[in-house]
Amino acid sequence: MSSGIDRQNTITRKNLVYSLITGLIIGAIAGAPLGWVAHRFFAEQRLADVLICREKNRNLPEAQVESMCGSRF
Repeated sequence: MSSGIDRQNTITRKNLVYSLITGLIIGAIAGAPLGWVAHRFFAEQRLADVLICREKNRNLPEAQVESMCGSRF
């Protein structure tokens, strides 16, 4: 057995940089579609809420409905 540090098993700054870059690439590839799906879900949910509110208040003037429910877009 050797009493010194085995040079093959040490973590170097180069290894950490490569691990960081790899993690960023994998995160971007996996995160972009997940973010897109979440954005679509919440945008559709918001549109549905606005349309329901507008339908409930359709007898009011447009300016009042706009201030209560917000814009469709």
